[in-house]
Amino acid sequence: MPKSSKLEETLELLGTVRNDPTSEAAIATLRQVIKSRYSIAVAQAARIVGDAEIYSLVPDLIATFDQFMVKPVETDANCHAKFRIAETLYRLNYGEEHLFLRGIRHVQMEPVWGGRQDTAVNLRGICALGLVGMNYPDVMVELADLLADSEPPARVAAARAIAYSENTQGVPLLRLKVRIGDKEPQVLSECFAALLKLAPSQSVSLIAGFLASPEEQIQEIAALALGESRLREAFEILQRWWERTNQAELRRAGLLAIALLRYEDALEFLLALIAEGRSRDAKDAIAALSIYQQDEILWQKVCKSVEERGEAGLQQALKELRKEG
Repeated sequence: MPKSSKLEETLELLGTVRNDPTSEAAIATLRQVIKSRYSIAVAQAARIVGDAEIYSLVPDLIATFDQFMVKPVETDANCHAKFRIAETLYRLNYGEEHLFLRGIRHVQMEPVWGGRQDTAVNLRGICALGLVGMNYPDVMVELADLLADSEPPARVAAARAIAYSENTQGVPLLRLKVRIGDKEPQVLSECFAALLKLAPSQSVSLIAGFLASPEEQIQEIAALALGESRLREAFEILQRWWERTNQAELRRAGLLAIALLRYEDALEFLLALIAEGRSRDAKDAIAALSIYQQDEILWQKVCKSVEERGEAGLQQALKELRKEG
């Protein structure tokens, strides 16, 4: 039988177990698929095992993971199966480090048009979470290496895993990373968020310093991170920064960051801008507060301020936001 037909047959087998995956017959079928050589089918079976929380199939998943680590480009192109297996074991709170350590260190270079591409990035990320979830003693060593990974998504995953760990041992790693810098803005954003979660009082001033960066994108990332922190001390920092910047996009980002703080003083500041500020600032404040359109009381205050001001441009801006909402 041709390979494509055999794969289709295997995938059809999976279709027969989805309605009742924990039955004896379904578990036998899942075990059969997991032991097959078709990585796409194995990936789907692993997801079913995770969704149904079938712990009895964990040993089978581990054995297959190890098999796909042999000539991995040939046996599991694009890391589909290895990723899904690791993800399932993480969701099932698997408590042995062997598989997660292999996964977080695995690099799988595959040929693509014009060169080669690492397809194991997501695998490294989920294995980082797996090691954090099982409280692996040397997890920060592994996360330090991942934070220096050549692939930006892996560095992002490292920062998220450090935040998820709630372990302040990760703070020096994150501080060093942001001091050195990263060419990928999303990495800095995740590092800022992790620092503000793990060590808020120590990190506000550090991140506030990036509001003076010569790169506008970094200023915006720092402002939004401070806003999402919901720390009261961030309000005055963001307000002062907004007042001294002249760049229109940054001023809009600053008001959004203030809105994200979500506490009364910050929201009243934005409402005051709508009522009395310059037209451009008032429009930006309306846009910033539009994230609260589902908050009936607050949004009524916005609408009332616009109505009382009676400025056609602001009324039009509000009308357009209502359409988008």
